[in-house]
Amino acid sequence: MADSTHTVTNQAPPLVGYDVYSADRALAEAVDRHVGPGLRDEVREELSALGRTAGSAQAQEWGTQANENPPKLRTHDRYGNRIDEVEFHPAWHRLLGHGVSAGLVSAWNRPAGHVRRAAGFLVWTQAEAGHGCPLSMTHASVPALRTDPALAAVWEPRLTSTVYEEGLRPAAEKGGSLFGMGMTEKQGGSDVRANTTRAEPLAADGEYVLTGHKWFCSAPMSDGFLVLAQAPGGLTCFLVPRVLEDGTRNVFRIQRLKDKLGNRSNASSEVEFDGTWARRVGDEGRGVRTIIEMVAATRLDCVLGSAALMRQGVAQAVHHATYRSAFGGLLVDKPLMRNVLADLALESEAATTLGLRLAAAYDADTEEERAFLRLAVPAAKYWVTKRCTPVVAEALECLGGNGYVEESGMPRLLRESPLNSIWEGSGNVQALDVLRALQREPQALNAFLQEVGTARGADHRLDAAIKDLLTELADLDGIEARARRLVERMALVLQGSLLVRWAPPEVADAFCASRLGGDWGSAFGTLPHSLDLASVVERARASV
Repeated sequence: MADSTHTVTNQAPPLVGYDVYSADRALAEAVDRHVGPGLRDEVREELSALGRTAGSAQAQEWGTQANENPPKLRTHDRYGNRIDEVEFHPAWHRLLGHGVSAGLVSAWNRPAGHVRRAAGFLVWTQAEAGHGCPLSMTHASVPALRTDPALAAVWEPRLTSTVYEEGLRPAAEKGGSLFGMGMTEKQGGSDVRANTTRAEPLAADGEYVLTGHKWFCSAPMSDGFLVLAQAPGGLTCFLVPRVLEDGTRNVFRIQRLKDKLGNRSNASSEVEFDGTWARRVGDEGRGVRTIIEMVAATRLDCVLGSAALMRQGVAQAVHHATYRSAFGGLLVDKPLMRNVLADLALESEAATTLGLRLAAAYDADTEEERAFLRLAVPAAKYWVTKRCTPVVAEALECLGGNGYVEESGMPRLLRESPLNSIWEGSGNVQALDVLRALQREPQALNAFLQEVGTARGADHRLDAAIKDLLTELADLDGIEARARRLVERMALVLQGSLLVRWAPPEVADAFCASRLGGDWGSAFGTLPHSLDLASVVERARASV
């Protein structure tokens, strides 16, 4: 019998059963822009297939299950033997396995590999973000290992494989491997040169035993880890396998799993080394230089991960407003709500466009593009990851009370949103990294200015912002204290130049008027009313 007091009306249908990739016009256009004509059809088909899976009810349920059933640590078996294993819900393995099979760890040897992988990472993260951590670290390990050609010859095919096999076994017996990273220690934090983990050489060349700890070691179920430790010659990078070639477990004592704000599906751990076998990667005393390319690649994934969270938040907000009625009409048609949605959409598109431009620079791999990345990656990581939380929080508010309940998925997005700003170096670390590049690598600034200068003359507000930035860069007094202000301005000018060149006029106009021209308030929804906001919102809508 129907309950006459509980007829459900005026509720938006779930945003499900759609192609996450094709519905994201900014992303699809960026891929077309950066992928050569001969590859476009292949890449579109590949990403659209991933997008349909990401937007399916099944993948969304996997994300819910993986977060409602976080990993569990088993330090010992029933007989008291130390095993140090982490158990994950089957949904985690399905998500991770699909990400591996979709090529999210195999960018380095494919045509347009970084662009297609970046787009895929942005799409698949919208299904669930936590399992992106091992995907990111595995992908980023390749350039560090290439400093040792013998190691790379063995491990790179494993790391770039599209085969996922769970469980701890010798890497040679598995169809593919995953890697993690261990740098942070209790006493050091971001200051990795304060690390106290010791590395003592063995008789065999390149082999050591490690003694010490790592305060944050994510995805401890991985097959191997790149870690930093103090060797006789100074801070050095090492490869630590979980299982040795003879099948015995390496000493890798997981003391506990972190109880985190978000990222609940992913295991982050504290690890102790005590006579742990390791293989040196690179020369002694050059650990930071060896691992820095891995860090740069994971920082780009922080940008992409934040762009994904913003995109999903905006898609949910626009979708809700498209179906929800209030005060005599659809929310999406109300001028004030339209202003909020357009403002959020600008932030999302700017982040996506910047992230794909950085990925394209990796594919180009020229001296000029490498110099550009040296400044652009930390600047983008600083700014895009910091914009993520306010964007997701405002998108949640667009759903009102519906967005504050777990079933909407928005609380999970909000809990995840601060993560990328913290991991791989928090805001101050990124700002200081930009300063070091400015002071030590003049070619990096030249490449950055050449990039933003490409759009000069197209928008007077962008031209004025570039001029102001040059004035800031010319004044080095007290530069550290105002580093955040400088890096924010660099990121905004870079985003503005990209949108002026490539986005529709209404998007570029709104971005330059608000972010560069000063016609903007302190909260979202304060864009100039004279702009074409309806077109900006429509562009951001995910059609189901």
